[in-house]
Amino acid sequence: MQTPEIVDLMPNSRSPNLPENCCRGGLLAASAINPAESSSAFDIVVGNLQGKFSTNMPVNLTLLAPGPGYTCSPVQETQPTVSLVDGGIRYEQVFRTWKSTCTYSSYLANKTPVCCVSMSTFYSPHITTCPLCSCGCRPADKKTFSCISGTSGSEFINALDTVRCTDHMCPLRVHWHVKTNYIDHWRVKLTVTNLNYNRNYSNWNLVVNHPGFSQPATTYSFNTTLLHTDGISDDVALFWGLDYYNTELLNADMDGVGSVSTEILLAKDRKTFTLHNGWALPRTIYFAGENCVMPSPETYPMLPNGSSTHRPLHNLLLFIIIFYVNFKLLRS
Repeated sequence: MQTPEIVDLMPNSRSPNLPENCCRGGLLAASAINPAESSSAFDIVVGNLQGKFSTNMPVNLTLLAPGPGYTCSPVQETQPTVSLVDGGIRYEQVFRTWKSTCTYSSYLANKTPVCCVSMSTFYSPHITTCPLCSCGCRPADKKTFSCISGTSGSEFINALDTVRCTDHMCPLRVHWHVKTNYIDHWRVKLTVTNLNYNRNYSNWNLVVNHPGFSQPATTYSFNTTLLHTDGISDDVALFWGLDYYNTELLNADMDGVGSVSTEILLAKDRKTFTLHNGWALPRTIYFAGENCVMPSPETYPMLPNGSSTHRPLHNLLLFIIIFYVNFKLLRS
């Protein structure tokens, strides 16, 4: 066959002689989340290699899982694969094995981004919203229904790729809010909002690049783990939902939007911790491998002039209370 198409079987397949790591239904988990389901394998038998034979290396390998966005390197020959057969009684070596590495690019998968990031902090009244037209602009013709407002008729929700009308027009928004600054810790609230009327996001995951993850962190409503990276100075954390609680990010409807959120308590490193110049805000965020559009750094919430980077909020409140008591004593 000149151009064979190989399709991953469903997890409940019961065909004989299934290879190890077979049958994921085209869905692979991140290795940091579920190593057992992070790979998939299949066998392909090419003719009968008895007697004289010749084999040609595969070309034009294309990976669809389940859509565009993957590019595969040229196929290279490697050591022949050895596997157990006959119920694990003996080893069997194939005649030839080739390998190719396929990588994912959100730029190839989507003409426009699918998520954006907004920010806010306790020390600034300014909210940094998602950049204007992050995922495209709202059509000028008000009769088009690529987006709908909360007052639009529900009959248009069934249209394909319909999102709630916003200035950024993204199906997904990630919001990072710096809540409190304690003596030894600081607290953040992380929220992911689904503005898509037509799609739930099952088994979602979020990657956040932030210098604060170099210190111990407690996450209350998400699973989390640190990812080891090369060439990135800041630390990277991976978040995903808790089983039977928030692994499903529900779609928006006429009554509201779907969202998942957690609070994160991070320990301070006195040598590096600061709230100046946007340090407490993330550098980059990815949702399910998609690069979210970040605001421009000059729009980040900044500390008021003259604020200390190490003075906790409750210490300032204590000073105000003491000053007020002393003032009352002087007046009496």
